[in-house]
Amino acid sequence: MEEKSTWARLRWPIKALIIAVPILAIGYWAMQSGKFDTIPTVNKADTSSSNTPGAATPTSGSTRSFNYQPEKPIDGEYKGVVEVGASGFNSFVVNMDKENRWEIISKDFGKSFAYEGLANTEDIRKGLKDYIGMMLDKGVKSKNIHFVISSGAQKEPKTTVISSELRKMGFVVNLVTAEQEGKLALKSVLPKAYEENSFVVDIGSGNTKISWIDGNTKSEEAPGAKYYEKDLKDDAVYAEVKKLGEKIPAAKREVCFIIGGVPFELASQTRQGDERFTVLNDPSSYKAEKIKTKSGVNIYKALKDATNCDTFVFDWDANFTIGFLLSLNK
Repeated sequence: MEEKSTWARLRWPIKALIIAVPILAIGYWAMQSGKFDTIPTVNKADTSSSNTPGAATPTSGSTRSFNYQPEKPIDGEYKGVVEVGASGFNSFVVNMDKENRWEIISKDFGKSFAYEGLANTEDIRKGLKDYIGMMLDKGVKSKNIHFVISSGAQKEPKTTVISSELRKMGFVVNLVTAEQEGKLALKSVLPKAYEENSFVVDIGSGNTKISWIDGNTKSEEAPGAKYYEKDLKDDAVYAEVKKLGEKIPAAKREVCFIIGGVPFELASQTRQGDERFTVLNDPSSYKAEKIKTKSGVNIYKALKDATNCDTFVFDWDANFTIGFLLSLNK
């Protein structure tokens, strides 16, 4: 009879032990050396948002930050301005120095009562006095309070009533064109450090202003977020805005500084605390319920598609009327 090998003569428990010992030794070495700790950890960006009734809600995308800090004014003076816009009154008090460094002291966004037939002449007069009183209380001298009627508001019939009341109260009423408005918005919102690679957009109710610096300040006017009131169709407005956006030089498309009522709504969804700048999400991520917001997002999308810019930064403090104050600062 053929003699069995040593391995064959061993009982199965001993065989199992012989096989298991090296396997366990290898496993112990792998655990000690960290070979089992190679699963990556995914850090998800904070996508939380606080939604406001009727506002557009971002359905996707992560929050992004824009870490730019403007210079503070030195030995500045308080100045105030009231914007008579196409959707109501807005007022701003700023601290401004001789070098045009400025910071916001207060801002108040009024209701559109003057344009909805809910106010008579006396109500308008009272509302204006309230704005003036607020500025005086904050230390603004009467000579430093200014009133500006936007280009969009000038198309509203009731603007003439407001202008008349202001003049009766002894104030100068400053009328600005859409081209001037775009240039003033740029003066307020575009930091000097970004003049070479960025452009500015102001999406108002009555019109949209697109501006950039190319030697001199260039400005284009497009329909505003209430274009539906003029029976303009989404596709036609998209095409018009996109065509104007394509005029922006390629070198100026890295960052867009954007302001206006609809951008304000969009930025409200992702603002983190009281930051000065909020980066908007992609326009496709917003699902708007209000027609004005939907129209504004259509304008935003046209600009995005025209420029391929992926950084639209909303400035919570800037306004073209602050640019007006800066233009007076000789």
